[in-house]
Amino acid sequence: MNPDLNLLHPYPFEKLAQLKAGIEPPAGLAHIALSIGEPKHEPPQFVLETLSRNLNRVSNYPATKGLPELRQAIARWATERFQLAGNELDPETQVLPVNGTREALFAFAQAIVDRTAERPLVVSPNPFYQIYEGAALLAGADIAFLNCTAENGYIPNFSEVDPTIWRDCQLLYLCSPGNPTGAVLTLEHWRVLLDLADQYDFVIASDECYSELYFDEAEPPMGLLQACRALGRRDFSRCVVFHSLSKRSNLPGLRSGFVAGDAAVLAEFLRYRTYHGCAMPVPSQLASIAAWEDEVHVRANRTLYRQKFDAVLKILDGCLEVEKPEAGFYLWPRTPMDSETFARELFAQQNITVLPGNYLARATDVGNPGEHHVRMALVASLEECIEAAKRIRVFMEQF
Repeated sequence: MNPDLNLLHPYPFEKLAQLKAGIEPPAGLAHIALSIGEPKHEPPQFVLETLSRNLNRVSNYPATKGLPELRQAIARWATERFQLAGNELDPETQVLPVNGTREALFAFAQAIVDRTAERPLVVSPNPFYQIYEGAALLAGADIAFLNCTAENGYIPNFSEVDPTIWRDCQLLYLCSPGNPTGAVLTLEHWRVLLDLADQYDFVIASDECYSELYFDEAEPPMGLLQACRALGRRDFSRCVVFHSLSKRSNLPGLRSGFVAGDAAVLAEFLRYRTYHGCAMPVPSQLASIAAWEDEVHVRANRTLYRQKFDAVLKILDGCLEVEKPEAGFYLWPRTPMDSETFARELFAQQNITVLPGNYLARATDVGNPGEHHVRMALVASLEECIEAAKRIRVFMEQF
């Protein structure tokens, strides 16, 4: 067996299941899950109808590169959303459909990392999406973590990172808006990172799967391609973005997303993917076209999340140290005790499941930045989220 498999950590939800094992929560309280970032809003009916109408296309082998019509729809969407010029994102060379960002983020490291280097290194935020770590380890790389804390606004000061980290870095994973913090990188953050990528020759993988969940319709979060255009980098050199229909369109089971950016990098990634065997089924591609071409359902989706954040934060005001994030659908409150104790006792007393923050981060020389936090995903219905907030308030009154 591949010995690197032994380097993998248990997934956060495996740890959570062990934490809850043997606990019997109050039978009179219905369980409310705030732990998993799985959208629960209704998927758009017109997308499901498109999928249904084209089920006969399962008789066709799909191309790894995807249908031209899908790549064109994605390029049009990204051009409009991120204020690109009409000819800046070439659907032929700079867009690839993928089976959701999880699959693509993992596969990307396998294609990018040069394991023959003296010290192949992948850099990740901390806390982070655990796929980044697993992808790095199974690609034969070490991983370095950049702590994201309240003190730095949950975005590291990249210019203060040890230069030896950048010297060895081959791939930098970022998530903006962040999981679990909701922090959004600004143009100045991107400027610093792009200068570092030029100086040290590493690739930036920008995970933007939460980019369409935000609160101000007039100020959507900036993406990496948008920053490139603002800074005059029209070829998107060293830059690849990852987007998904899972959160944007409430279609996590469709397993549909895309990567876009540097044409030279994507040409090699496509070569890897032709062997990887990860082509998206044609019915899913056609349904994806319908989803990318409509914004009405996306705006309605954001409205539902705004309602939940407003209601929950009003109830939690004054009893839990928590702030509204810049974007996304997570709350990242600070807890009055260690993360595991808080999560275990909340489940035992109120039958609510949240995810301990230390499960989403790794210990560093200055501690685990997820400790004394929990992640709460406001994915349940408005009524369930309100009920959960009320129970959390009752739970917090004892402290």
